[in-house]
Amino acid sequence: MLSSPGGNPHHPSTVAELGEFGLIRELTSRLDTTPSVHLGPGDDAAVVAAPDRRVVATTDILLEGRHFRRDWSTAYDVGRKAAAQNLADVAAMGAVPTALLLGLVVPAELPVNWPTELMDGIRDEARVAAAAVVGGDVTRGDVITVAITALGDLRDKAAVTRSGARAGDVVAVTGWLGWSAAGHAVLSRGFRSPRAFVEAHRRPEPPYHAGPAAAGLGATAMTDVSDGLIADLGHIAVASRVRIDVRSRQLDVPLQMSDIGQAVGVDPLQWVLTGGEDHAIVATFPRDRKLPARWRVIGEVLPPTGTPQVTVDGAPWDRAGGWDHFGPDQD
Repeated sequence: MLSSPGGNPHHPSTVAELGEFGLIRELTSRLDTTPSVHLGPGDDAAVVAAPDRRVVATTDILLEGRHFRRDWSTAYDVGRKAAAQNLADVAAMGAVPTALLLGLVVPAELPVNWPTELMDGIRDEARVAAAAVVGGDVTRGDVITVAITALGDLRDKAAVTRSGARAGDVVAVTGWLGWSAAGHAVLSRGFRSPRAFVEAHRRPEPPYHAGPAAAGLGATAMTDVSDGLIADLGHIAVASRVRIDVRSRQLDVPLQMSDIGQAVGVDPLQWVLTGGEDHAIVATFPRDRKLPARWRVIGEVLPPTGTPQVTVDGAPWDRAGGWDHFGPDQD
């Protein structure tokens, strides 16, 4: 648990000079709280309200060189991204995010301002979701590793899982698709614009409130798009034992994304279908449910024909459906 007994009053330039407890003091001094937090950093563990008596919990890891690059993203960007991908998982269960815990591994020679700016980013993204950082741990290691655990409150609603989709449901999405992948393509070629797509890669903006709202609208299954639309809808298809057909004409491909695709020789629809890290929310709903304008219907749920799967315009998708940490192209 992040808890500081004190430390030197000066501000050294590296983590090694600051020391473990000095680093903890610097990080915790940047935090604020929310009414859900009964006890924050400073003890063996935090105490967070759970009025529903069920706690939604998730965790994720960002590893330097695999999930972020310091020449592409600032520490603040990484903090926003690390918090966002976990808070989005909570929202995708239909829950309201309440708290985050941070596990941080850093090299001793790392400048002090990197972890403090990281914490600023985590704190600010938590604020967007009305959550708070309540504790964690820090240790020394060769590669920067950021591990976040997020907690959420269902507020007396049933969790919306991946296993509830039924034949006849519609598939709808809210949020961006393919923007982060397009931004990654731009950065990979040494450019920094169009800025909107680069920023989408550095700092995703999940529609947190859409998750609990979808639960209230009667969503039958839901997930956030972290690994790619086809890959994540595939999880719903398998868990629900259905076929999900996506209609490509219903997907939004902005003109500027098409321009990027033309410049780098990539069909932008590939980014929309398989690009991850936008953390849009995709859900299935009964066909007769009237959805708010923020939701775009992009497909339908059908009975399985053999193995549960995702099809595009009625045809099997024969290319990679998204990110796989242990896939052959992810090394």
